Amino acid sequence: MSEARLGKHIDLLLERYPTLEVCKDDIMDAYTLLETCYDGGGKLLIAGNGGSAADSEHIVGELMKGFKLPRKLSQESRDALISVDSELGKTLAENLQGALPAISLVGHTALSTAFMNDCEPLLCFAQQVNGFGNKGDVFLAISTSGNSKNVLYAAVTAKAKGMKVIGLTGERDSALSALADVCIKAPSSETYKVQEFHLPIYHCLSLMLEDKYFGGNDA
Repeated sequence: MSEARLGKHIDLLLERYPTLEVCKDDIMDAYTLLETCYDGGGKLLIAGNGGSAADSEHIVGELMKGFKLPRKLSQESRDALISVDSELGKTLAENLQGALPAISLVGHTALSTAFMNDCEPLLCFAQQVNGFGNKGDVFLAISTSGNSKNVLYAAVTAKAKGMKVIGLTGERDSALSALADVCIKAPSSETYKVQEFHLPIYHCLSLMLEDKYFGGNDA
């Protein structure tokens, strides 16, 4: 995507949240990793605990359906649906939206509870990364402290599989910031304030990705 198209989303973020200027370069680097992933046919895996678990689900919602843009299917995709079934396909063609593949690892209740009961509970996210992840995918690891053990185990597993790791943490250096390919460190050390910064950061990334893949031919 052109620098101007990319920059307008960062500029709007910093206009609304000037304190996040310290994160600008890392946000841009995180976007580049995600763009490379999606250009290569990859997917995003996301995990966190507590409020960060809710953020994991929130991010998937922004990527897997229209966020700000309508994301109409291509004519080729619409025709393919109608060719399978003219009636059902027409409804699908008119209502399905373009998606950027993303999976939150926090919502698989049966798998998570079975693994935590039968195996080592702290390795639950790691097991999911091991099963879902492929080389070229990205793991977005959300931890306000940057030291959540279950998130770190998953990040190590991701790196071992040839995935890239993006950390989303607070301002302090941490085990996750040392391990991640890119770490966006929100400028606070208080959990609730870190979480308040995380939302506009991942909204900005979602807007940039949507603009790139669904914003028109000059993306």
